[in-house]
Amino acid sequence: MSREAPVGLTFMEKLMGILMIIVGAHWFYTTYTNMGSLPVPTLLLGGALALIILGIVLLIAKFR
Repeated sequence: MSREAPVGLTFMEKLMGILMIIVGAHWFYTTYTNMGSLPVPTLLLGGALALIILGIVLLIAKFR
């Protein structure tokens, strides 16, 4: 019996990874360009970086 992941699940995992990277990059850019008007920009930049890293992990992850 084969334990391969369904094609749709693998495709959606990669798509969600790409989407998270795009959203994280946009969030990072927006926060970075408006740092003077934000009360706690480092927290928002950290959240954006975490989202980018999670997207990269989803993108390179393999099903076992």
